Amino acid sequence: MKKIIYVDMDDVLCDYKAAFTKAIEKNPEIQYPQSQFDFFRKLKPITGSIEAIEFLRKQDIFEVYILTAPSLFNPISYLEKRLWIEDHLGFEFVEKLIISPNKGLLKGDYLIDDITEGKGQEGFEGTLLHFGKEKYPNWKSIIHYFTTTYSI
Repeated sequence: MKKIIYVDMDDVLCDYKAAFTKAIEKNPEIQYPQSQFDFFRKLKPITGSIEAIEFLRKQDIFEVYILTAPSLFNPISYLEKRLWIEDHLGFEFVEKLIISPNKGLLKGDYLIDDITEGKGQEGFEGTLLHFGKEKYPNWKSIIHYFTTTYSI
């Protein structure tokens, strides 16, 4: 049976914080820049993220899904996140996209996320790999974890 890996989007696959900060600097009166049209679709990939997803999905022992929470301030975020996946990972990966406000509802082996609570992460029953922090600061460290754990 394949190991299920869920990967968060914002600040794991794509650089949400940089786009948010830039939007605030450019237009400080906008309280929620993520509510602007095309905000999510234009996010830049995090260094190494696309290559890491491609590497993991090619391994026979993993089933990789994208698990992201929607923006409450931008109902179009559902569409924009789906289009981002198609733009960066290809149309075939669209069926691997799950958008849920509660990540703890899903069953799986791993969740790679930049936050550990607030969107159900604390209820996830598998292993949470805290991306962007000391143990897993980047995608190279995530790939190292999986290659050493599974002798890939």
